Amino acid sequence: MIEQATVSLSSEALTHLRGLLEKEGNPELGLRVFVSGGGCSGLQYGMAFDDLIRPGDEIVEQGGVKILVDDFSAPHIRGSEIDYVDSLMGAGFTVQNPNAVKSCSCGHSFDTGDEAGQAKACGCGH
Repeated sequence: MIEQATVSLSSEALTHLRGLLEKEGNPELGLRVFVSGGGCSGLQYGMAFDDLIRPGDEIVEQGGVKILVDDFSAPHIRGSEIDYVDSLMGAGFTVQNPNAVKSCSCGHSFDTGDEAGQAKACGCGH
């Protein structure tokens, strides 16, 4: 059985990330995608540029862009796609996560149904 990629990038996200990484001028940089406790639904997404590979990191390369995912975050986002959306409400990166059983309307907070606990009132203003 082939293991599903931890995370992938839509073509729109790949284009925007390449542009951002070129501006940074550091060929070692990758996009670190992670989850942490908190947010309206129990877990929240985070993304940052990082040039440090840590023990336990999964590294996914797509179209010349390196994506880094730590071993805690990987099970929560396995199979997710990062997209770039430009709408009337603003532009930015979003995560389409097949593991989320519920999420906040802001799209930054989610619950996979295991240990996140009860959903809280949405504090994102939506």
